[in-house]
Amino acid sequence: MVPGARTFHGLVRAAADADPAAPALVQGDRRLTWGELAGQVDRVAAGWAARGLVAGDRVAVQLPNGVDWVLAVLGALRAGLVVVPVNTAYTDPETSYVLTDSGARAHVVARPRADVAGVPAVVGPPTSDDAPPPDPDDPDALALLAYTSGTTGHPRGAMLPHAALLANLGQVRALQPAPVREGDVVLLALPLFHVYGLNGGLGLVAATRSCGVVVESFDPAGTLALMATEGVTAVPAAPPMYQAWLAAADAAGSDTALRRAFAAVHTASSGSAPLAPRVWTAMRERAAVTVWEGYGLTEAAPVLATTLATGRAKPGCIGGPLPGVELVLRDTAGGPEAGPDPGSRVREDVFGDPFGDDPPDSAGEVCVRGPNLFRGYWPDGADGPDAEGWLPTGDIAYRDAEGDLHLVDRRRDLVLVSGFNVYPLEVERVLETHPEVVEAAVVGQPDERTGESVRAVVVRAEGSDLDAEALRAFAARSLARFKVPAGVVFVPQLPHSLTGKVSRARLRELGLDRVAAETEHAEGVDA
Repeated sequence: MVPGARTFHGLVRAAADADPAAPALVQGDRRLTWGELAGQVDRVAAGWAARGLVAGDRVAVQLPNGVDWVLAVLGALRAGLVVVPVNTAYTDPETSYVLTDSGARAHVVARPRADVAGVPAVVGPPTSDDAPPPDPDDPDALALLAYTSGTTGHPRGAMLPHAALLANLGQVRALQPAPVREGDVVLLALPLFHVYGLNGGLGLVAATRSCGVVVESFDPAGTLALMATEGVTAVPAAPPMYQAWLAAADAAGSDTALRRAFAAVHTASSGSAPLAPRVWTAMRERAAVTVWEGYGLTEAAPVLATTLATGRAKPGCIGGPLPGVELVLRDTAGGPEAGPDPGSRVREDVFGDPFGDDPPDSAGEVCVRGPNLFRGYWPDGADGPDAEGWLPTGDIAYRDAEGDLHLVDRRRDLVLVSGFNVYPLEVERVLETHPEVVEAAVVGQPDERTGESVRAVVVRAEGSDLDAEALRAFAARSLARFKVPAGVVFVPQLPHSLTGKVSRARLRELGLDRVAAETEHAEGVDA
């Protein structure tokens, strides 16, 4: 928990009581102190009550990043409501599913529009001059239904109580040094509808009484200028943002703006997806900043591990668990499709790189326990932590010789070739070292001879005429024969989530893996 607050919205009141005149949020010309923010949150809470909503009702918020998003969410929580953050990129059918599944009673939008799924659309946060309703001040109350991206089937609503959100803030703040400290100026460019931006960004700003600089729409060059102007000191970000900042410097023909932007930054963090080692190295060399990589889950509110916990910043590494988070690697029986076995052997003593000379089973499934975990999925709490509090994450990792964790891949994404595990991320990393490859994704396809085979979907550099035979030959220099892609398809771009993850499930939906499977082994195809 965070001293002075028992709920997420209580962080704002605690900050206002401590220093009402301190800056809280900046969005262009709009600037609010903590005292002003607390007052406006109360008015929005009164506005929700005036609309007849009562504690426990769900409110869906589908707004772009901004002060209005913050007010809509904090005001709803202050009124005892449960917030359902909705991805701003969702289509009406996707939005309809979330609204229906959550039972939302209101849908906050940026401009007038027709109701979706019969849920009343509310333009911006409602306000009222009436007295706000009594503050429930209950840490065990549900705060968020955070819908996961849904790698298979429909997304599911992770049930996160106030206590889990505050527990994770306390765990992150217990790091020495902490990534966000009192008086910091923090860039809030991550999507606030994602729990990384919501709790790892806005939550830390409120818990430390720092100032959040809100970016409504991420523009790399514009954000670099804004960071320099506002004197940003802490940057939580996702890998595509670092890639975009480097690309903006390339386009400008100079690293001057990049270095100015990060000149005052004491901590730059990365999460939500693996950060390519070459991007990590480029940020250190060109921006003169070390990027501290982390790992987390929506279901963990979200941070579980970071290189800040070990103090050893390494490319391709997620360090160690946060204080207060228990993390073990389990040797899960039954193959990649089997469910977690509570009696499986804990592999805390497993060291070595499964991509090297060690056997493929030197990695284990990441299992975690801590007060920051969710209560299962809406509405009945299914698939939450087990009776002893452990949650299998479905992610595979190993420990290196120093004990630092490295993610290998998702358990469900493993490709079994003749009984041997192939980790897509390993193959992708090798392919992406080719100078003419911008990005690669690897999936498995059924194969009558080997059970499954490896298929690659690749984005080439502009103007490149790289073909599949040359790329496969390049990969064969670093990979065992059974790991080399049997088929390659070239595409203009890969599908990503807004937080930077390549969506292998979306690749399958688009049929790109099938295109690759239908080509000859040494033949590529453009899609």
